[in-house]
Amino acid sequence: MKVSFLVSLCGKIAPISSFALFLAPLVTLRKIARDENIGNFPLLPYSSMIVNCFIWAFYGVMTTQITVWLTNLIGLLFGTYYFFLFCYYCPSEVKSLPGNKFQHKLITTTIIISTLFITFTSLRETSIQLIGTIGTIFYLILLGSPLSKVRDVIRTKSAKCIPLPFTLASTSSSFLWSVFGIFEAKDIYIYAPSLVAFFLGLVQIGLIVKWGYVWSTKIEKPSEHNKHLA
Repeated sequence: MKVSFLVSLCGKIAPISSFALFLAPLVTLRKIARDENIGNFPLLPYSSMIVNCFIWAFYGVMTTQITVWLTNLIGLLFGTYYFFLFCYYCPSEVKSLPGNKFQHKLITTTIIISTLFITFTSLRETSIQLIGTIGTIFYLILLGSPLSKVRDVIRTKSAKCIPLPFTLASTSSSFLWSVFGIFEAKDIYIYAPSLVAFFLGLVQIGLIVKWGYVWSTKIEKPSEHNKHLA
């Protein structure tokens, strides 16, 4: 009885934890806007948030799971806002996001168009399997994206380029979605990536604990003519 109650509770809290995950980057983006500098932060968490939420919103619609599609629709709106705000303060010549912001825009657009193509040209069951697989990949990219800077963390012995609020929110959210996926939804496309993402979150937290976290993002202010969208 207690176990079923806890499972049900995790299922109810999971969407709320996702909202916390969607709000977490606000702390980092506010500091970037205040400093007018992206520092060492990557763009990958925000481009992958757009792709991830778009794919899972479609998956939720096709599998008639309102918890999944509604949660990710909201995340898609937040991800789009974060992406363009980051790009505004990111000089075009920066190539350590990883890649540059034009490449992020191109790849994000391509994946969205591909998802729509798969949805409307394949049988329903085939679409669900394909989009579930693609969604799994990008969910892991989203929640593991701060690890794209792990080389900088080790080199500088500082975890300041790993966004702490996003990491804490993603780790707790992954745990809750794992429980929901295993015991309630019984959907491997939900619990498998969530379990892996939970492990990735623990790795990021471990790096922060080991090397410490610095709240300042200010390094060097870019010139005015570089602060524009590509």
